[in-house]
Formats: sequence, structure tokens, C-alpha cells
Amino acid sequence: MIEKTRHQATDAMLAEWELPPTNLPEEDDTPMETGWHRMQMDLLIESLLYYWRERNDFFVGGNMFLYYSTEQAQSVIEKRPIYRGPDFFVVKGVEGGLSRDKWVVWEEGGRYPDLIIEFLSPTTAERDKTEKKQLYEQVFGTEEYFWYDPLTRELAGFELVRGRYEPKQPNEKGWLWSEVLDAWLGIWEGEYQRRQMAWLRMYDKEGNLVPTPAEAAQQEAERARLRAEVEHQRAERAEAELQRLRALLQQQGISPDKAQ
Repeated sequence: MIEKTRHQATDAMLAEWELPPTNLPEEDDTPMETGWHRMQMDLLIESLLYYWRERNDFFVGGNMFLYYSTEQAQSVIEKRPIYRGPDFFVVKGVEGGLSRDKWVVWEEGGRYPDLIIEFLSPTTAERDKTEKKQLYEQVFGTEEYFWYDPLTRELAGFELVRGRYEPKQPNEKGWLWSEVLDAWLGIWEGEYQRRQMAWLRMYDKEGNLVPTPAEAAQQEAERARLRAEVEHQRAERAEAELQRLRALLQQQGISPDKAQ
């Protein structure tokens, strides 16, 4: 079993790596399984960036190459069938302001993802549940691993306990708690990018949906509209009361202007 602290390779492991090639590809011609997969990835990335908007000590990525060994890197370069990267991942305790087009473990001080989510499809489900799960458990030492199947709505999660993945238990809503995200992961029926689907979303500790920046702006605009409406109604009530008092004075033969 590989022992790591906070999912970081030891100095000995780093020393054992051969000097890898520097011309590491940043993308290939392989698209994501479906358009839904791309949108689901974007949805989680946008939500987390908003949720942690006050932080700058993490990196969140999706559908990008993740290099963890010289052998794997060479296989990617030669376009041989090999692991390329997860659908969605989070690494904490790193410089968040750096621009990264790929995640290279040996260039990041041996840092592996703290959390990984795979979006299943009929062609990837078996590998996501077996080979990748084993890779994330035994090689990466990733603290939390989740998968979500949009067709069956299967949501499963695992946490690393003494080097082995233990299944997470859902709450009464079927949500799974993530210590890494400090949030729940659950299925949400709604519209995103003009598509009505069952999406995997984040919820805070109180069970509130974590919005995307666009959703947050829309919510703030709605709150501003409601505040303006309340103020308008208050002004109308004040004006109506003023007119009532003026009419009452006139009935008593008192000029409202002289009564002021």
C-alpha cells in the first residue's frame, strides 16, 4: 500500500520518477461522451468556484489530462490506450491563481486530486467502477471518489479509510456528504444551459442549493426587484393614507394646505 500524507507523493517516490518528456499534450481529439457530460462538468466547476469564491488555495478541473507517471505520459504522447484524466477533480492546498491546461503530478509537488467525480455512460461505466476506482484508491490515494449515471440516476460515493475505499451512506434525500467540498452532492431536477435534466449539484450544510454565478446574479436581481416592489407598495400606501387624511380634513371644512 502506498502511504501518502494529504495525497501527496513522498520525496522517495518523486526521486524514483524518471525525467518525463516536456512535450505533454494538453488535449486530444477524443470528445466527452455526450454534450450532457460537458455541461455537467461545467455546472460543477461553476458552482464550486462560486461556493469557494473567497478562497485561492485550490484547483478545480475537468476533462483535462492528468499525468502521474512517465510511462503513462509516454503512452498519451504515443496515443496508446491509457488513462488520461477524470471528468471532474479538485486539488486543495495549491496555488489557485495559476493557469493550468493539464495537471502534472510531478510539477505540483506530487499532489494528486483530493476529490474525483466520474460521469458514467454505457461505454465507460464498467471501467469507472473498477479500473479507475482502483487507480484512485491505490495509486492516487484520492480522499473521495464519486460517480453519477445520468441515465439511471445512480449516485455513489467512497471515502478513503486506511487505504481502502468505504462506501458513503446517503441521507434521507439520497444526497452524499463530501468532506472535501464541505457540501452535499445530490440530484437536482432543473434547467441548466437551456436543458431540463437531472443534474448532479452541490448543496451547502443547510441544504441550500449552491448556485452558479449566473444563478446567483439572477437571484440577486430577483431580490432587488422584490425590494423595489415592496418599496413601491409602501410608497403607494403612504400616498393613499395621505389622500385619506386630506379628504377627512376637507370634510371638516379644514384646508389641508392650511393644516400643515
